[in-house]
Amino acid sequence: MRLKLTIEYDGTEFYGWARQPDRRTVEGEVRRALDELYDVGPLAVAGRTDTGVHALANVVSVEVGGGPPPARATEVINALLPHDVAVVSAEQAADEFHARYDARVRSYRYRVWRRRERSALEARRSLWHPRPLELAALNENARSLIGAHDFTAFTPADTQHRVLVRTIESAGWSELDGHVVAFEITAGSFIRHMVRTLVGTMLENRELAPLLEGRPRSDAGATAPPHGLYLIDVSY
Repeated sequence: MRLKLTIEYDGTEFYGWARQPDRRTVEGEVRRALDELYDVGPLAVAGRTDTGVHALANVVSVEVGGGPPPARATEVINALLPHDVAVVSAEQAADEFHARYDARVRSYRYRVWRRRERSALEARRSLWHPRPLELAALNENARSLIGAHDFTAFTPADTQHRVLVRTIESAGWSELDGHVVAFEITAGSFIRHMVRTLVGTMLENRELAPLLEGRPRSDAGATAPPHGLYLIDVSY
């Protein structure tokens, strides 16, 4: 049987998604819980989030044998998971379903806390940026992202990606409440650190359009820290 799990987690105390020896990772915790309930086969994930990055709806596909039925999977898996990761929903998927390769688009959100005073409650969930932000200017800059572009300027120099062109379906900034603004972006796939470097560059008031033509990484801005970034949706 193949399960489709939608998972949320606070990435603060994880060394990213991918299982690593002697490191606490989201995949490690999920596999540990599954191993107590099922005979576990291949597992795939829609988004391999980095250290400190959160998820509201990451998607896992996993082949399992025995154990509880899908209708009870959410309850019993959550009983074995730590407080900072939870299964939001579980369902039986088609035998050929693959969480990564079948994903059509992924959406990320980056939260920015813009009050002059820092927030204890937002410290691990948003980037504190007490300087003024003009949403209209940020959105005008973000509009240049729509379409297919070369994101070399927003990619670490040691990347293993060979193709650095990505097609962006939507990108823009919005006000979530009086003190939080967020950048949201949707694409079929992303390059490691790409969203965080886009945010860092825009917060430095640098124009994106000239950088989307294969310019070197040194021409773009700083990479924003991971704790403001969330994988918020995967569509199939």
